[in-house]
Amino acid sequence: MDSRQAPYEDRSAAGMALARRLAKYSGDRPVIVGLPRGGVTVAAEIARALNADLDVIVAGKLRAPGNPELAIGAITEEGQMYLNSLSIRSLHIKESYIEEEKRARLAAMKEKLNLYRGVRKKVPLKGRTVIIVDDGLATGSTMISAIQAAHASGAKKIIVAVPGGPADTLERIGNMDEVTEAICPLVPDLFFAVSQLYIDFSQVEDDEVVAILREFQENGRKRA
Repeated sequence: MDSRQAPYEDRSAAGMALARRLAKYSGDRPVIVGLPRGGVTVAAEIARALNADLDVIVAGKLRAPGNPELAIGAITEEGQMYLNSLSIRSLHIKESYIEEEKRARLAAMKEKLNLYRGVRKKVPLKGRTVIIVDDGLATGSTMISAIQAAHASGAKKIIVAVPGGPADTLERIGNMDEVTEAICPLVPDLFFAVSQLYIDFSQVEDDEVVAILREFQENGRKRA
């Protein structure tokens, strides 16, 4: 990693920059996994460059009571949960609230899962090199949940690839036993939001994610 401060033009440019760093894994026939929605746009550029499979891991943020922007953890589509125990203790959050929030997030994710999985069936990760991609790190809760989901699915290697994020979050993720390598070219001296990594940080809509998944589903059929 380095601490260059210049932002990326957009998510596609970030994906191309990461693809150059990830070229060494092309011989592993990796699965590139994007975290919806913005991470899928970044991941698609990597998958195209490496001629690799692309999929998504859907993970929902568990929200703090009274502050939906603050993550206290995350949950994956399979119901696997990552909890930030420090935040939970400091906010005195009860287990009953966590269970209620888990149910709410799973219900909210159901529609998105039906949408995505109706286009692209889940790519098996067992024995594969898995590169998990997002458009940036903040608290890292969603990424950590995705890492745990990939590990539980039998991934042989897990590489985390993000365009940028704060040094402390990157260090925590890079030190996880499940992670082979964490690649993050842009580590600002002062990090305040993922949006600072980009000139164009336009919102990515579900129809764009669906179009990308359809592209790779059709490419997979052609290769078969």
